[in-house]
Amino acid sequence: MTKAFVVGHPIKHSRSPLIHGHWLKAYGLDGSYERIDVAPVDFGDFLRGFHAQGFAGGNVTLPHKEMAFHGVERRTERAQRVGAVNTLWLKDGVLWGDNTDALGFIGNLDASLGTGWEQDVETVLVLGAGGAARAVVAGLQDRPLKRIFVANRTGSKAEDLARDLRPGSAVSLETAAWEALGRVIPHAQLIVNTTSLGMAGQPPLAIDLSRAPRNAVVTDIVYVPLETPLLAAAAAQNLRTVDGLGMLLHQAVPGFRRWFGVTPEVTPELRAVILADLEAAR
Repeated sequence: MTKAFVVGHPIKHSRSPLIHGHWLKAYGLDGSYERIDVAPVDFGDFLRGFHAQGFAGGNVTLPHKEMAFHGVERRTERAQRVGAVNTLWLKDGVLWGDNTDALGFIGNLDASLGTGWEQDVETVLVLGAGGAARAVVAGLQDRPLKRIFVANRTGSKAEDLARDLRPGSAVSLETAAWEALGRVIPHAQLIVNTTSLGMAGQPPLAIDLSRAPRNAVVTDIVYVPLETPLLAAAAAQNLRTVDGLGMLLHQAVPGFRRWFGVTPEVTPELRAVILADLEAAR
């Protein structure tokens, strides 16, 4: 039996076991996927020892993604760009790390908007400059866009992100002052929130979307609540919206394929399973 895991601290909130458990059952595979709570002080020992416990690999969530980046022996080019690792596996005795958040974000847009959506997008505005923003920007840099603006309440973090991800990019990567968002929004055909603003228990993200292009798409990587204040404001302006749940589902695909040997599909049935769990937790 193949065993995989998700490791974090705390970890009881993770929906990853529901996702992978659904796929294991759907494809009739002999495998397991479990939550493991590991404190930061013990994470290095866990990285070195999980294979001896019978695990083929697993996912890494907060607060361990940067520690995993430094703890693996080899990284994919994508993980190298993002500076964080969320997926682990062993190949020929070597511990590898990848970051699938970028794939999850883009996969969600492809599934929600249809392939080729980027043909209608020249300019993207990304709100936030943390680890999630880095994954989002890295994913967007692989598409034929003209420019990406990054805005963060602490401007120096946006500058750091742009400096780190600008080299080698065919897409212009610029920063925008948080106080000057009103000057960028009218030009952005895609607006992405990667901040915690709007998440359950956090203040709302208050930006004026009234001057956004009429064809703009607004997406939020937050999925609790499923309709964040930002998405509600976008819908009120008759703008297209994409919620954050799809990113969670699509980022899980590459890891499952590596550990269990099957490429799973993100289906309406899987989405319904997670939505039911989110509703039950309210």
